[in-house]
Amino acid sequence: MKRPVLFLMLLAILGTGFMACEKDTTTVTVDSSMPTGMLTVSKSGDFVAQNGTPTVGTAALGTDDDGEIFLRFNNGFATELGTGTVSVYLSTSENFVADPANGNPDLRVVGAVSHNGDNFFKLDDMVDSKFSYVILWCGSANIPFGYAALQ
Repeated sequence: MKRPVLFLMLLAILGTGFMACEKDTTTVTVDSSMPTGMLTVSKSGDFVAQNGTPTVGTAALGTDDDGEIFLRFNNGFATELGTGTVSVYLSTSENFVADPANGNPDLRVVGAVSHNGDNFFKLDDMVDSKFSYVILWCGSANIPFGYAALQ
């Protein structure tokens, strides 16, 4: 009787160690609309890879012909997507500093990127000038995959 209980406890303990690497199942709704006409870029920057990821490409902030604001990752954008999705944030620094209990006015969630190459994120309103970085954050691994300084 003791052996099956011990076996199940051991299996449960081992299983929790593998669950941290599974795909992220959080659903984030991203506005999939595309810019109208040309995207006039106001700030852009190249991604810097972090934590051994293959993150490359350029992030650009701009407005389309209708005055809508977009964050764009260029066709050369790539990062590690083995976790399923990577969260995209605007930030006042290259460091991800979350404060779930109070919120962080220096961090603004944009959405999630689930594929390499061109990505467009339509933003609801004007981006405060204090946001000068884009951060790629993997919540399931709790690490940044890269950042881009917008200049």
